[in-house]
Amino acid sequence: MKSLHTEIEIDAPADIVWKVLTDFHSYPDWNPFIRSFDVLPEPGRQFSVTIQPTGKKPMTFKPVCLALIPGKEFRWLGHLFVTGLFDGEHIFELKELDDNRTLLIQRENFRGLLVPLLWWQLNTSTRSGFEQMNLQLKNRAESLTAA
Repeated sequence: MKSLHTEIEIDAPADIVWKVLTDFHSYPDWNPFIRSFDVLPEPGRQFSVTIQPTGKKPMTFKPVCLALIPGKEFRWLGHLFVTGLFDGEHIFELKELDDNRTLLIQRENFRGLLVPLLWWQLNTSTRSGFEQMNLQLKNRAESLTAA
């Protein structure tokens, strides 16, 4: 198993950060990495998500939502073609630092036969996509807090 882990402190309450994170229809307006969802994710439901790492073509996956715990966690599990070839469990976690600051953790655990072959790309362009998304989510949440 290989994992990517990114985090960012946001000067906004967790409920504002959660609102931005789960406003899936607005992703095309601000999110440079996750470009769209076809339906609103809910636990146990499959959905389509399109991602686009910087300089790469968009890719659409059909993961299953594992958790959508308001104010705390959004998690999904996706597979490339079949289970065991390339599996990714994507996790967003929010941790309240105080009333007006939130830690956003975005990570993904990768398993499967293709992971060693794709790790370099995952650890560069995918990591960069996570970091860009985190920064834009921070900017959006902080602008809502300042308004």
